[in-house]
Amino acid sequence: MLNFQILWLLIGVFIAFFLGKLVSKMKLPAILGWLLTGMIIGPHAVGILGDNLLSASWYRTTLSIFECVMGLMIGTELVIKELKRSGKQIIITTMFQSLSTFFVVIAFFSVIFYFTNIPIYLAFIFGGIALATAPAPALSIVKEFKTDGPVTRALIPMAALDDIVAIIVFFSINSFITAPNTGISTPLYLTLAMMIVLPIVIGIVLGLVGGTVLKKECSKVVPLLIMVALILLVSSVGFVFNNLILPEPVLNFMLIGMAFSATFANMVSEERLAQIMNVFGPVLELSLMIVILNLGAPLDYHLILGAGIFTAIYIVSRAIGKYSGAYFGSKITGLPETVKKYLGLTLLPHSGVSLVFTGIAVTTLNDFDPASAVLIQGTIAAAAIINEIIAVVIAKKAFEWAGELEKQTPINVSSEVA
Repeated sequence: MLNFQILWLLIGVFIAFFLGKLVSKMKLPAILGWLLTGMIIGPHAVGILGDNLLSASWYRTTLSIFECVMGLMIGTELVIKELKRSGKQIIITTMFQSLSTFFVVIAFFSVIFYFTNIPIYLAFIFGGIALATAPAPALSIVKEFKTDGPVTRALIPMAALDDIVAIIVFFSINSFITAPNTGISTPLYLTLAMMIVLPIVIGIVLGLVGGTVLKKECSKVVPLLIMVALILLVSSVGFVFNNLILPEPVLNFMLIGMAFSATFANMVSEERLAQIMNVFGPVLELSLMIVILNLGAPLDYHLILGAGIFTAIYIVSRAIGKYSGAYFGSKITGLPETVKKYLGLTLLPHSGVSLVFTGIAVTTLNDFDPASAVLIQGTIAAAAIINEIIAVVIAKKAFEWAGELEKQTPINVSSEVA
């Protein structure tokens, strides 16, 4: 059984690779091909990646390792001397666009729910789900098109910060709404400690070890072997906490990878870091492909036909919140004009984290309000499919309009994030 599951996964990766190449020839991001491949070969269509495979423990373990690898793309950009120039601006802008999305979505749904006699508290759950951004799609575009410029440099650290804000807000809302109705509540501080603080601490501690090892000069092949070994070590420590120490497996492996890579990135020279990431590039690309393939697999394309007014409201209100928040946050902090105009468009990809939050919300709502659980599940699932396809195309165009694609002449190079 295991051998067949591994074979099916390899077939899926093979299909995704070539469909990504085909989509690229149409001047669209390869990620769109990877997402569509996931939907086509997922359990709701052809079934190459069936439910048994997607729920298999070895597959979930492998996926966590690849998520840890994906965190390297964010962490290696978090070099302290660079962040000193723009860190405060990025943090303020992140808060603006995240909380703006939260309140705009709440406002839209509160009005609709008031006139349709649906519990208003669902508007707050929709708001909590909406403010997260899925980092993998935007990061894959950055890697594929080798984007560089103010928008790219603002987006990469924001991808991590945005999810931290999302975790804090969503679990706060979820606790406040569900605790009085179910009588069961894990203390909020404990949830946040397990989901944010612990993975960052694990990453930093092992990053110190990694930085010490990676400082040493060696041939090109050796850094690749060292990085693979370190990633396996970091992931293994995460598995120990998830499976043996914590009451439930809630660790964010992307945050572990981010903290790990940010630590060693600040310990080695710029030249050494560039060498390490260059040889590690193929592993990073494979990780992005499999993570995005996994995002697409659970999406049921049939839901597109059944998408209703709530799905449309969710997509539109979230887009308004992301764009307006990023625009005004960038304006207030004095970020470059291209960041002000186009950053919000790169933040529209959404499905990964939103589906995790939706699953948690549905599980808790089923205990006291199953009708609302169905409403949330159907709305977000349909929105995830429609929004992800549209958002990937828009994000790529945003980098193009900002002049940050590899073959473009950068616009206003002197006005970098500073």
